[in-house]
Amino acid sequence: MNHPVFAKGRVAVVSGAASGIGLAACKKFAAAGMKICMTDITADDLAAAAEPLKSQTDVISVVADVANMEQMEGLCETVYGAFGDVAVLMNNAATRQPVGCWEGYEAWQKTLHVNLWGGINGVQAFAPHMIKQAMPSAIINTGSKQGITNPPGNPPYNVAKAAVKSYTELLQHELRNSEDCQVTAHLLVPGWTTTGKADHKPGAWLPAQVIEKMVAGVSANDFYIICPDDETTPEMDRQRILWSAQDITENRPPLSRWHPDYKQLFEDYSS
Repeated sequence: MNHPVFAKGRVAVVSGAASGIGLAACKKFAAAGMKICMTDITADDLAAAAEPLKSQTDVISVVADVANMEQMEGLCETVYGAFGDVAVLMNNAATRQPVGCWEGYEAWQKTLHVNLWGGINGVQAFAPHMIKQAMPSAIINTGSKQGITNPPGNPPYNVAKAAVKSYTELLQHELRNSEDCQVTAHLLVPGWTTTGKADHKPGAWLPAQVIEKMVAGVSANDFYIICPDDETTPEMDRQRILWSAQDITENRPPLSRWHPDYKQLFEDYSS
């Protein structure tokens, strides 16, 4: 925790904070002496998650829907009213509602509203204030490898996370080209991680491992913070990402990694 955004007494705002990666981040920040605003949509779960951390640091918990811009603006007012600072904004809230490309319209709407617009709303609400602070600060958006390699099975989630990647890249470009701006953006890309109330399975990382990787990445000023897990090595990630990009440059069918005509070619490539 040697980056100034993680300094004792500074403030972190984390969405999706009641469980999983968001809660692990709050625990890490609290242990470092940061002040925390935890937000989630479920009041009981949020209260239960926040209570143990109050013995370590100043914590406020605010029930808010990240998909609602008015509520995010209200969250921003609450945080600055309580603490007067935001060093870390972690847009982490997400939902998974797997449906097909021509079905589940409401699931598509919900997924895009939370997974994409939740992050955009967070940035729109907080970034202008963070820039005006004229202090080192960081915006961390939680993406997904599914938004990069686009595996079949959950189209709404993949589309939303692909958009989060693109949005965060553009955000970082604008921030670094804004005069006197000390805010940076970072894309956290977890691997297979045990989140929520799911049982932990061998091969998956725990949320705390993802946060250790995130803190190290931000401290190294990395933009892409791509997490391995106990089944997928960094080298495997690089091969899969490059293969997906080469579907375009090599004029292969989309998602050729899962195309039967290219199965052996991919296996030879990745062996």
